[in-house]
Amino acid sequence: MHRVVCPGSFDPVTNGHLDIISRASGLYDEVIVAVLINVTKRSLFTVDERVEMLGEVTAHYGNVTIDRFHGLLVDFCAANGIAAVIKGLRAVTDFEYEMQMAQMNYRMAKVETLFMTTNPLYSYLSSSLVKEITRYGGDVGGLVPEPVLVRLRARLAEEQAGEQAGEQAGEQAGD
Repeated sequence: MHRVVCPGSFDPVTNGHLDIISRASGLYDEVIVAVLINVTKRSLFTVDERVEMLGEVTAHYGNVTIDRFHGLLVDFCAANGIAAVIKGLRAVTDFEYEMQMAQMNYRMAKVETLFMTTNPLYSYLSSSLVKEITRYGGDVGGLVPEPVLVRLRARLAEEQAGEQAGEQAGEQAGD
């Protein structure tokens, strides 16, 4: 059985991520989408929420499973019998960083990294950009799956409501 892992933060999952997952699912018997647990990074969505969203938007693929990991990706690969990682590349700048990671993963555990170029429709797309545009009221429809868009708007509305409440409390305290 040919298995591959597609790792990432997926905060939130975008149509660019899904493009890579979809194409990988057509090439491999099993694709494990592994959500990184990074306690040092402030994420918009919890790991559980990201796993749930990924499960929802990849449910129609019979060979895609969602998991989570912390620490080194090569340790996750070793524990799960995975010999290869697949990564999407948007631009040359992605390649420089990803190549270093690929070489280190191979040196440490003989885990191969396969690069898949992103569909040009999504070459500019990142989770960070999606969050920023949404925070300022921009339309990211078509850039993330609809269930993710609904959650993204709701989460950012919650954040903004909390910020406004904090500002009002601060103003009242200053009066």
